[in-house]
Amino acid sequence: MDTTKAETRPRILVLGAGGHGKAVLDLLLAGGEWQPAGVVDATPRVASVLGIPVLGDEARLVPLRAAGIGAAHPAIGHNGHRTAAGARLLAAGFALPVLRHPSCVIGHGAALGDGSAIFARAVIGPEARLGRLVLVNTGAIVEHDCIVEDGAHIAPGAVLAGGVRVGTGALVGAGAVIRPGVTIGAGSIIGAGAAVLTDVPAGVTVAGVPAQPLPERPPA
Repeated sequence: MDTTKAETRPRILVLGAGGHGKAVLDLLLAGGEWQPAGVVDATPRVASVLGIPVLGDEARLVPLRAAGIGAAHPAIGHNGHRTAAGARLLAAGFALPVLRHPSCVIGHGAALGDGSAIFARAVIGPEARLGRLVLVNTGAIVEHDCIVEDGAHIAPGAVLAGGVRVGTGALVGAGAVIRPGVTIGAGSIIGAGAAVLTDVPAGVTVAGVPAQPLPERPPA
C-alpha cells in the first residue's frame, strides 16, 4: 500500500477485536476510503489485531471521539449485538460510514445504508438497496433490485437473485441461494448451503435443498 496515500485517508475506529473485527481490519488495510485508527473492545483480551493496537474498552469511546476520531464501525458479526453496538457509537458522537473493500463491485443506482460493510469480491447489483449496518460478506452476491433491511447479514458466498427482500436482522448463511422475488422475514435464519424457493416467515430457521423449516427445539 502507498503509505503516503494511507496517511491522507480519514481515520476510523473499529469496535470489536474478535474474528469479525479481524475481517473488518483486513478490509480497511486493503486500502480504500478509510484507515484504521485503533480497536476498542468490550472486554479486551489482546494487545493488537493485525498489527492495529487495541486501545482499551468502551470507556475509551468518548475520549477518542474528543481526540478527533469522527467515525467508527461496530465490527461484530452477531446481528443484534452489532445493531446495539452501532447505537452506542452513535450516542458517543461517531459517524457510521459505509465500508467497501477495493475488490467489491457496486452496481449503478445501488444504495448503501450507514454502517454497512461490503467485503472482498462481493457484488451489489444495480438499484439494490441495503439498510443500516448490513453485512455483505466475502464473495456474496446481492443482485439487482434486492432490498436488505437494517442489521441483516449476507454470509460468504450467498447469492440473492433479483428482487429478493431480506428482513431486519435476518441471516442468510454461507453459500445459500435465494430464488428471485423471495422474501425472507425479519430475524429469520437461512442455513448454510440452503436453496430457498419460497417466502420464509419472520423468525423462522430453514435449511436444506429445497429449504424447509427446522423443527423447534423443546425448552431446556
